This record gives sequence, structure tokens and C-alpha cells, in this order.
Amino acid sequence: MKAIRIVIADDQELVRTGFRMIVQSQPDLQVVGEAADGQEAVDLVRKERPDVVLMDIRMPRLDGIEATRQVASITRVVILTTFELDEYVFDALAAGASAFLLKAAPPEDLIKAIRVVAAGEALLAPSVTRRLIEEFAKRPEPVPHKSKELETLTEREQEVLKEVAKGLTNAEIAQRLHVSETTVKTHVAHLLDKLDLRDRVQAVILAYEAGLVG
Repeated sequence: MKAIRIVIADDQELVRTGFRMIVQSQPDLQVVGEAADGQEAVDLVRKERPDVVLMDIRMPRLDGIEATRQVASITRVVILTTFELDEYVFDALAAGASAFLLKAAPPEDLIKAIRVVAAGEALLAPSVTRRLIEEFAKRPEPVPHKSKELETLTEREQEVLKEVAKGLTNAEIAQRLHVSETTVKTHVAHLLDKLDLRDRVQAVILAYEAGLVG
């Protein structure tokens, strides 16, 4: 089995060491490099082409948001934050992050996040999803052109999009809708293609902007 290759980017050596120990405790995960600031992270990703980057937000030289923006087309990014209501949540998602995780989360959550993201899915902690809901609930009305785009989706694709917007994985959606995981994957691929979206995180944001969920 091919190991999932990971880069850890955090300006605190102790934090990097902790994450490395958690990651390397799993036979299918491999740390291929560490970075102490955002610029190092970008350089390392371009060199190593890892599957996943664990990215801190607040780092010297280049912060995690800008670093994410520069590497999102090359690799999947899991943003690590100390505070669940971090003001940079939306910036990170817009920059291309696929997952958000608290640094204080249990080791099994980190391992799950890496595997989910490496498989091409997005993972938003329930607290982050709630924050998205609250943020969009404050907005006066849905964005009309986004709503028109959603009309191109079939009824089932809209259903799947609503579940994706809740931060559920394909397996969880399959269980809820009583279909196979492969079917869900196909629906997700179709709706991303129809809406011209890069990934599930963009789909979550669009669903809230359009008032599809709330």
C-alpha cells in the first residue's frame, strides 16, 4: 500500500515533533519534510509534492493563508488552528484549504483528517461548519446568480450538496441517503463539474451563499 506523504508546517518545533510522532505511528502515513515558516512550506511542497500539508496559520515570513493559496493546486491542505472560532477560517477556506482542525484535537481526529483529505474529500469540524452557518445567516439575502447556477443540478445532486454543506463525508452521506458510496462520489463529481468548483469546500461555501442550507 502506497503511504500518504505529508509535510508539517508550524513555527514551533515542539508542535511539529508532536504531529510527526502521531503521523508516523501509522503505517500508511509518512512525513516527508517539516517547515518552520510559510515560505519554507511552499518551497518544500514544490520540491516534495506531498499528498497533504498540515499547515499552521500564524507563521513568520509567510502566513499559512498565503502559503495555502500558493500550494493548493499542488497538494491538499489541512489548516491547524489553536482557536475554533479563528477569524481566518474563511480566508483559509477561500485560499484552498480542504480541512480545518484544532491543534488540541485528539490524535485519531488528526489521522482521520489526513486520510479523508488525501482521499479527495474535505473535512470541516462541526464547530467550523456552525460558524459558516452563523456567518452566512447574518447576510441579508442569498446571492442570486449563485442560486441560478444551482438550478442546473438534479434533485439528487442538490440533496447531496446539502449533506456536503453539513461537512459530511461520502460514506456518511451514502448512509443517510441509502445509496452506495460510489454513487455519492459520482454525484459530488457531477455537481462540482456543473458548478465549476475546485473542491467540496467551495461547494460548502456556495451552498451557504445561495441559501440552500441554513
